[in-house]
Amino acid sequence: MIELLHGDCLEVLPTLPAGGFDAVVTSPPYNLGIDYRTFRDTAPRAEFLEWCLRWAAGVKRALADDGSFFLNVGAAPKNPLMPHQLLLALTDGAEPLFTLQNTFHWIKSITVETRGGERISTGHFKPINSKRFVNDCHEYVFHLTKTGNVPVDRRAAGVPYQDKSNIARWGHTGGEDLRCRGNTWFIPYDTIQSRDSERPHPATFPVALVDQCVKLHGKGKATRLLDPFLGIGTSAVAATRMELARFTGIELDEEYLKVARERCAEEAKERI
Repeated sequence: MIELLHGDCLEVLPTLPAGGFDAVVTSPPYNLGIDYRTFRDTAPRAEFLEWCLRWAAGVKRALADDGSFFLNVGAAPKNPLMPHQLLLALTDGAEPLFTLQNTFHWIKSITVETRGGERISTGHFKPINSKRFVNDCHEYVFHLTKTGNVPVDRRAAGVPYQDKSNIARWGHTGGEDLRCRGNTWFIPYDTIQSRDSERPHPATFPVALVDQCVKLHGKGKATRLLDPFLGIGTSAVAATRMELARFTGIELDEEYLKVARERCAEEAKERI
């Protein structure tokens, strides 16, 4: 079931069933001055963090006790501490909302050197023109849980061994050519020709990022997934592709929600 709801997540989250979702994958506004259609992304830092605590409390209520909350947050060269300040707000204090269980680094663009000495650069990032800062090619995905003790399926989101001799060498492989991917995820954006027509939102993440989070949580198609900041529906598209049991998305902007519904309809049509 795909459910796309229009409204402010602060008002909609309390209407959802308590403990009704196995996983939350979302990317809220970063308070970095991004030009959203209807949201002011320039609040004073204390005001922004207080707002985050309010919606995060709603997320905690909707999340099952063994659920996983995957929070994607980026920074800016002039404001590098924002993700960590948000994380501390959610996990610190006498009665923290969540426990940080894992930290993943979403690598958008990477340059590697092969064994033959060839240098290969791949992936997309937003270039900056600066004499002080380098291009920012990664974002964080914080894996938050209620207890810090939620099992994950490391191999479901795994990768084959580069050196196949390791399959027999290590007993924990069980003879399978699949290992834990670790906490660095290289997930590039799909190449597009026009942002206005193909990605009409200033801050999106790839479908593959949602896929990775859902696989790691380990409940497969039975997953009930929530995204309180739906945007143009990337997480809804991922849920449709993965044929998840339930997906609920919340979006404040009517135009973004319209695009999300169109994307879901197109994805469902392609699967017929």
